[in-house]
Amino acid sequence: MIAILGAGKMGEALISGLLRAGVVSPGEIVAAVRRDERGKQLQDAYGIDVMTAAEATAAAQTLVITVKPQDMGALLEEIAESVAPGTLVISVAAGITTAFIERRLNGGVPVIRVMSNTPVLVDEAMSVISAGPHATEEHLRLAEHLLRPVGKVLRIPESQQDAATALSGSGPAYVYFLVEAMVDAGILLGMPRGNALEMVKQAVYGAATMLRDSGEHPVLLREAVTSPGGTTINAIRELERHGVRAAILAAIEAARDRGRELGAG
Repeated sequence: MIAILGAGKMGEALISGLLRAGVVSPGEIVAAVRRDERGKQLQDAYGIDVMTAAEATAAAQTLVITVKPQDMGALLEEIAESVAPGTLVISVAAGITTAFIERRLNGGVPVIRVMSNTPVLVDEAMSVISAGPHATEEHLRLAEHLLRPVGKVLRIPESQQDAATALSGSGPAYVYFLVEAMVDAGILLGMPRGNALEMVKQAVYGAATMLRDSGEHPVLLREAVTSPGGTTINAIRELERHGVRAAILAAIEAARDRGRELGAG
């Protein structure tokens, strides 16, 4: 039995993906949520049982915790007495270390730390996972099995999790920010918003597909678009002149630092 504790957007996406992929049946997954109306929505949509966090914990062999970082301490206190020995805990909370969870649960509990992102909603997530000291290779494989239906999975050392949160967890927001700016540029140049958005969406989708499927380094792909004396090199010059590259580096570093602050409480 798998329990999803805190079935917001991320939790619901995991429920939906697991059921669509046939990894579990509705009778093999339960959820715990704060609001009764939210629980009713999940029951109606997926045919799963909704319980209190303690009840769901006691019924499950695998816990997937998707609450906000600031709510993690209170949830762990609520479920601590219900966690059976050997229960696998998978945490999807920015900044929360495996040690933080282990200290608040029964000794020796295996913990897997995960950072995913919002494309989980369309089965295109990037989930990075790290094992706590009591998690084994078998636990890592189980976590991968649960996450693959909603995207790609990559193992990394836990020391890199805050960086992964900044780069991959927040990454979609940076792309949307760029899209927004490009659409505004199209409007500035006289295009209707709808046409500008359609062109930018396809440009981003096409570029991402080429980056994924070609195996080429992004520098080579960019150079293939950048003709000598052409339009693209003039645009690149302006991006460099305005410090866009440096701003991106600083932004991701700031996100990394904030993740550490959240983990520290």
